[in-house]
Order: sequence, then structure tokens, then C-alpha cells
Amino acid sequence: MPGLFEFWNRRKRRDSTLSAEMLSCSRNDPSLTRAAFAEFIGTFVLVAIGNGSVAQSLLTNGEKGNYFTINWGWGLGCFLGILVSAKTSGGHINPAVTMALAVTKEFPWNRLPAYWCAQYLGALAASSTVLSVYYEAIMNGKVNGEFKIHKDPSDPGSAAIFANYPAPYSSASAGLMEEILSTVIFMLVIRVVTDRQSKVPSFQQPLYIGFTLLAIGLSYGSNGGYALNPARDIAPRVVTLFAGWGIHVFSIRGYNWFWIYLVGPHVGAILGVVIFHLFVRQDGTMDDTRSESPSIDLENGYGKELDVIWRLNENRDIESDMSKLDKENPPRYSVAYGSSRPQLGRGLSCPVVTTSR
Repeated sequence: MPGLFEFWNRRKRRDSTLSAEMLSCSRNDPSLTRAAFAEFIGTFVLVAIGNGSVAQSLLTNGEKGNYFTINWGWGLGCFLGILVSAKTSGGHINPAVTMALAVTKEFPWNRLPAYWCAQYLGALAASSTVLSVYYEAIMNGKVNGEFKIHKDPSDPGSAAIFANYPAPYSSASAGLMEEILSTVIFMLVIRVVTDRQSKVPSFQQPLYIGFTLLAIGLSYGSNGGYALNPARDIAPRVVTLFAGWGIHVFSIRGYNWFWIYLVGPHVGAILGVVIFHLFVRQDGTMDDTRSESPSIDLENGYGKELDVIWRLNENRDIESDMSKLDKENPPRYSVAYGSSRPQLGRGLSCPVVTTSR
């Protein structure tokens, strides 16, 4: 009887180990739906915190915030948005980043539409949330019962909580150049930080990217704000369009301003990732290599370095324990892995349970 109980406990432990391993694979291999939902949540966090910091500063006339706290709001929002979504989707939370990675073959094109929809919807939901939270304070900003985009372009009114508007001295060309330059710097740092050759731990990457956004905000933005992200400007602008501000949120400067935050980030992100591959990356080639966080494609098995190392060590421990058990009692079940020694960045094949007759 003791031998029977011992055999049963060993088998139970082995089966539970297999179940845990299969569950781990399912978590590390999310569907496109889960990845898109993660992008929605990450973008929501980014815009909710960013626009919330602007609202708190603007609606209190600087009493509870200023330009410096606004920059911190966007930087921390970026950090937290990536943090909550990177494990599942890679934490793009930016249509321009997704597009740039797809152009350089670091992200599959067939996933791009879902990511874009999730990112824009997340920004829409976040902007609507900020509008709801600060609704009473915003209502006090009405002029003769209506929201106004003032003729003076330096004073767009409370619409500036949600989107970027030009300074009186700024031309469209200056705004576009600033947006492209800022996004080039942002995307370049993203790719350097997330490149495996840089050996930046995965848990530190969102922090560095958030600080990069903070640095850009402290250096640029006086010409008309810094978006670096089409979803973070266009989606909130749509919210203000239907919330009472009207078509003026798009027609300001004769429709010669809003497009900057749609075109500039995409051009800048593509230039940034191309510069990285041609001049910064050690091998200097634009091959089909995968980055760690923003280009992660967990559905197809492109895992984070730290996760893969952990999984690899875990698998070795599992196989070692099972081999010891098998010497005493031949197993009824065996685990067949797709790769005995997976490479970093490519992920592990999920175990396939086979029955030994």
C-alpha cells in the first residue's frame, strides 16, 4: 500500500506539472483578440492619465498643475500603459509604432488592423472618461451656453484638454517638423531599449520609454503640443467634435493643423526605426529580427527574453524531475516539445501531451 500511495502522489505531481506548463503556454500565446484588448487597455491608461493631467492643470488655472506636471502625466501614463499591456500584446499603444514595425517586417501586417482599432478605441474611451469626470468643471468654460474654439489660435479653450492646438506664432511646417523630429527620437529610443543586443531587462523597458516621452515633453511642444501618437490626438479630437465643440476642432487654421498629428508620427516612427536598423544596430542590417517589447508577437511565439529564460530553466527542472520519476515508474504520459533548446526571442513551443501505450 505505501508503494501504491507513493506512485499515486508522484503521478499526481507529474500531471499537475504538465497542466501548469500547458496553462503557462496558453497565457504566453494569446489570441489576437486578447492582444487587441491589451492594446485597448494600454492606450486607455495612456490617454486617461495624460489628458487627466491636462484637465487638472487647465481647469484649476494652474493651481493643481502646470506644464511640468502635464509632462509627468504623459510620461507616467506611457510607462503604465506599456506596463499593463506589454506581456500580452507587446505594449505598442501607438498606431505609428505598430506601422513602423510592420514596415520593417518586425510585426505581421495581418495583425495591424486589429491593433489600430484597439488603440483608437482605447483613446476614444479614455477621452470620454476624462470628459465625464471633469464634465462639471468643463461646463463652466462655456461662452453664452456654447463651447468655443476661439479665433485666437493660442486660446482653443477647454478643447485643449483633449488635443493639440497651435501657438499663435507657429506655422504648419514648424509644427510638422517638430512632430516628426520628436517621434524619430521616441521611436529610436524604443528600438534601442527593446533590442536584444542592448540587454535591457524587460521590466525596465517601459520605464525608459516613459522617461523618453517625458524628456521630449520638456524639450519640445511649445509650437503646438507633442502627440507622437495619432490615437492620442485624433481620437480625443473626435470626442470633442461630438461633445459640443463642433467642427472647429478640425477646421482651426483652415484645416491646416490637425493632420500634423496624423502624418507626423507615422513619418517620424518609420524614420526612427529605419535609422536604428541602418546606423545604430550593431549588424547594421534590416533583417527580419524581432524586438523585445513593442514588436512582440506572442501569438506566433516571439517571447520576451526574461520570460524565455525563465521558461527554459523551468522546463529543464521539469524534465529533470520527470526523468528521475520515470526511472522508478515508467510514465503513462510523456511530453514532446517542438524544440529541445529554444532560441531567445522566439519563445517555446507548447508541450504536446501524448499517450504511451
